[in-house]
This record gives sequence, structure tokens and C-alpha cells, in this order.
Amino acid sequence: MNTPIPFNRPYMTGRELYNIADAHFRGRLAGDGQYTQRCHGLLEEITGTRKALLTQSCTAALEMSALLAGIEPGDEVIIPSFTFVSTANAFVLRGGVPVFADVRPDTLNIDERRIEPLITGRTRAIAVVHYAGVVCDMEPVMALAARHGLTVIEDAAQALLASRNGRQGGTFGRFGTLSFHETKNVIAGEGGALLVNDPADAERAEIVREKGTNRAQFFRGQVDKYTWCDLGSSFLPGELTAAFLSAQLDEARQITQRRLRIWARYHEALAGLERDGRLRRPVLPADTEHNAHMYYVLLEDLDTRTRLIDWLKQDGIQAVFHYVPLDTSPFGQRYARAGVHCPVTADISDRLLRLPLWLGLEPEQDRVIDRVRSFFRH
Repeated sequence: MNTPIPFNRPYMTGRELYNIADAHFRGRLAGDGQYTQRCHGLLEEITGTRKALLTQSCTAALEMSALLAGIEPGDEVIIPSFTFVSTANAFVLRGGVPVFADVRPDTLNIDERRIEPLITGRTRAIAVVHYAGVVCDMEPVMALAARHGLTVIEDAAQALLASRNGRQGGTFGRFGTLSFHETKNVIAGEGGALLVNDPADAERAEIVREKGTNRAQFFRGQVDKYTWCDLGSSFLPGELTAAFLSAQLDEARQITQRRLRIWARYHEALAGLERDGRLRRPVLPADTEHNAHMYYVLLEDLDTRTRLIDWLKQDGIQAVFHYVPLDTSPFGQRYARAGVHCPVTADISDRLLRLPLWLGLEPEQDRVIDRVRSFFRH
């Protein structure tokens, strides 16, 4: 029996446990210690954002962005249907109404041409998702938002070190959100960050993140005591999470380069199957630099995908599908604006398959490729 190949295996740089021990030795385990501040600086340098704030998860960062954007009951937020539930939950928790938009058939990002017809007098924000580490076409989205006075929030959970026209994903809109979940390129087990791109939001973002208090200002000596100033919650992670993440961020660019080589090997090896009409490989616009977050293929139909998953499983290889469209989910139908249909999302959701991609896969990658090819030969 061949060695099993999981879909994901978390990568460790070798410095994580040292950093955790160091944080323990320093005796500061609550949030916003030395390692948290170091991560903030690294993220600001990597992304170019005005202010980065670590959070417990990308979900927490999205919830912060909804609160900071002033989403109130009845406000509509345009969101792609092809995304994780956190993108919608963040706004529904504030009483917002998701309005699901379809995605482009090429990049699987929100179709910017379909946004404007969805705008009404109740629309307050557009939340885009940079799927698979390919940044959306943000120029028309930002222009549209400016015309209608809307806030743009970027769910960049998959997009650290991905860019469009030289600008990092998560830095176009008013807020961006990142994920450091163990399935992402750079990890902390669980964890995330809020990117605050407008300096006018920086002070309030700190307050919202610290349970609605000005505690951060107190620790900087700017006030002699801290108090309740605004709505908020406990969004910051503990220092051990930040210590782990710090080791990962130190090697973020090297991690990305290694992943890109694995991605490129898949892309080259599967070109023949695409020419033969057996599958479709990912599409990369010319003005983007992706981060190799995932390698997916689009198959002919749901049956083909199911059979290929089973075929790979026989050899111990785990390949997985992805999101179920939110517009057809029970909760989506209950809370979203009715009457919006997303046919592209429905189609690609049934046909998309993600192949294993993690650092250390390299010696076994050709086995995955050979099994995919053999499926179509049979």
C-alpha cells in the first residue's frame, strides 16, 4: 500500500516552538505582547497596509469589519455566493442582509459586471473574496463603490502575498481580512488579521478589537486609565498564537515560492488533459501574481468528480471539493435577499476538485499526477 497523501499537511519552519517557549519565559501570554506587535509590523511590511491587527481568526476580522463599517439591521451587503459561510455570517450577525452575486467562470472571483444591478437604496457594502489566492479585478469594484458611496471589504483569507497590478490583496478596500488557519499558506493553527487601509479607522479598530475599550492607548501611555468607549468584543489572539505565527511570517516569501513551484508542476503536467477537453486548469489574469494557495481543476460534471475522488482515494490520495453555494443553502435562503440566482456558482461548485498542495509533497507529487492521468486513460 502506498503512503497516504493527505489533502493538506501543516508546514513548520522549525522556529515555532522556540518562539512559544520564549513567550512563556517572558511571562506575557495574553494578547498584544511582543510577538503580536512583531506580527503587526511584519504584516504591514508584507502587505503595505496602514495598520494590521491580529485577530483570533479571519472570521473575527470579518466581524470586526462589519462592525466598523456600521452595518445595521436591514443593510444589504453584496457577497459572492461561492465563498465560506464566514463571509456572510459576519454581516448577518449585525442584522445585515446578504445579496449573493455570481462569480466569473474564469477566475471564480465575484463577477464585477454583475454587482451594479444588485445595488439598491439599502446597499451599504461590497465584500469581495480573492479565491485561490488570485486577487479580484478591484479597479471596477472600487470605482463602482465610489459612485454609490459603498464600503468595500476584502475577504483575503487565501490571498497573503497575492497581488494585482503590484498591489497586495486586502489593501484595496476600506478593510481587508486574512486567515492563518492551518489550511492556509502561512499558519498559526487558528488566527487571522484585520488590515485597516484608511487611517481614519485605525483608532476605532483598536477599540473595537479590545472589547470596546481604549486599553491599547492606556498601554502606550496616551491615557491614564482605560474605559468603555464603543461596541466591541475580545477579538485579539493570545501571545502563544502570535509567537507561532511570527516564525511563519519570517518565512512567508520562501513558503510562497516553494508552493508556487508545486503549483507550476501541476499546471504543466495537466496541460495535455486540458487540451484534450478532459478538465480545465486554473485561469490567471496577466496582471495578477497568485500565491499558489490551491491547485484545482474543473471536471466535466459532478459524476466525473465523484469518480475521480474515489479513484484517487483507492491509492491513498485525498482530493476534495469546495464550497456549496450559499444562495442555495438553507440559511442563505432564509436570510439573503430572495430572487437572486447564481448559475455559474452552481455549475462550478459541482465540478471543482482540489488536489493536494503542501510543502513536503514534492517527492510524491508525480504520483498524484500519474493517478489523475490514469483515471482518464481508464
